[in-house]
Amino acid sequence: MHQALTSLALIWAAVFVANVAGRMTRLTPVLWFLAAGAVMVNTGVLPAETDPFIAGLSELGIILIMFALGFEESTENFIGSIRKSWGIAFFGALAPFAAAYLVADWFFDDSNIAILSGLTMTATAVSLTMVSLKNEGLAKSPVATRIMTSAVLDDIASLALVAILVPIASGAGPVNLTTVALTAAKAVLFFILVSVLGAWFFPENVKGWARRIPLINSFGIRHLIAFGQHSTLTVLLLALGVGLIAQTFGFHPAIGAYMAGLIIREEYFTVKEARGSFDDTKRIVDNVAYTWIGPVFFVTLGTRILFEAEILMAVIPQILILTAGIFIAQVTSAALAARYTGGMNWSGSVMIGFGMLGRAELAFVVMDIAYVQNDILTTEAFYMLMATAFFLNILVPVTIALWKPVYTREPEGR
Repeated sequence: MHQALTSLALIWAAVFVANVAGRMTRLTPVLWFLAAGAVMVNTGVLPAETDPFIAGLSELGIILIMFALGFEESTENFIGSIRKSWGIAFFGALAPFAAAYLVADWFFDDSNIAILSGLTMTATAVSLTMVSLKNEGLAKSPVATRIMTSAVLDDIASLALVAILVPIASGAGPVNLTTVALTAAKAVLFFILVSVLGAWFFPENVKGWARRIPLINSFGIRHLIAFGQHSTLTVLLLALGVGLIAQTFGFHPAIGAYMAGLIIREEYFTVKEARGSFDDTKRIVDNVAYTWIGPVFFVTLGTRILFEAEILMAVIPQILILTAGIFIAQVTSAALAARYTGGMNWSGSVMIGFGMLGRAELAFVVMDIAYVQNDILTTEAFYMLMATAFFLNILVPVTIALWKPVYTREPEGR
C-alpha cells in the first residue's frame, strides 16, 4: 500500500506540473499528462508494472471523465447526430484499418500481424479528444457531438471485429457467425436498455402503455436526486451502474458511463425537495473527473509506453510511416465523410478528422489480446503500434489547438 500511495503522490504532482505546463504553452494538459507518465516510467520514477490500486483508480478516472462529458451533452443532440455521423464512423474506421493493415503487411509480411495492427488502429480514443475539446472550449460544439457519436459506433464495430478477427489471427478457428450475431445482438440490446431507462424509468411523467406499470408513472430519478443531499452520489452511482451493465454486454464501462450522463437531464434537478442543484452536482462531478481522479487515467496511459532503445531504433521507419499513414487516412476519410455525408463545412470537417486521431482504450485492449494473451504480434510490431498510438495521441490536442482559430472563424453551418 505504501508503494501505491507513493505512486499516487507522484502522479498528482505530475498532474499539477502538467497543468502549469499547459497554461504556459497554451496546450491542453492532457498532452502533458501522457508525456509525464511516459517520462516517469522510463526513468524509473514510476514502476513499469502498475499497482492494482492505481490501475483501479485509473479505470475509475476514465469512467468519471466519460460520465462528465455525457452529463454536459443532451440526449436529443446525441440521437440526432447518429444520422449525420454514420459516414464518419464507417469511413473514419475503414481507412485507418486499411492503412495500418497495408503498412504492417509490408514490413512484417504476416497477414495475422497486419489484421491485428489494422484492428488496433480502428477505434478512436474519444476521451482524449473530448477532454482536448473541452480545454479549448469546444465540448458542446457540433464537432464534439459528431466525434462522440462516431467513436461510440466505432467502438461497437471494433468489438464485433475483435470477436471475428482474433480467432482467425490466433488460429483458434474460422469465423463463427453465431458469435458475430451474438455480439451485434448484445450491442442492440444494450442501447435499447439504456433508451428504456432514459425514456420510461427515469421520468415520472411517462406517456403511453408505460403509465400502466406500477411505480413508473409516479416515481422517477428526480425523487432519488431529491433525497437529502445525495444528488451527486445518486448520479455517480448511476454512472457506475450503467457502466457495469455495459461491461456485462462486453463493452468498456466508460461507454455505459457516457450513456448514463447522456440520459440525465437538468430538469430532473428542478424539484423543491432537491438540496443539490444541477450546477452544484455538475461542479463536483467536473472537479472529480478533470482535476484529481480523471488525470490519473492519462498519466497511467502514458506509463504504458516503455522504450527499449535497441528495439525502438530498429522500428523507427515503421513508426514514422505508420503514423503518417494513419494521420493522412484518418483525417482525410473522416473529413470527407463529415463534409459529404454529415453536411459539415470544411473547417468543422477537418476538426472532426483531427479529433478522430487518438488511439487509447480499445487499442491497448487489442494489443494486450494480440501480444500478451495470444502471442500474435512480434515485439517489433508491438513497439510500432505502441509508439504510433503515443504520437497520434500527442497530435490530437496539438492539431485541435492549432486548428481552433480556423474552426471558430466559420460558425455558420457547423
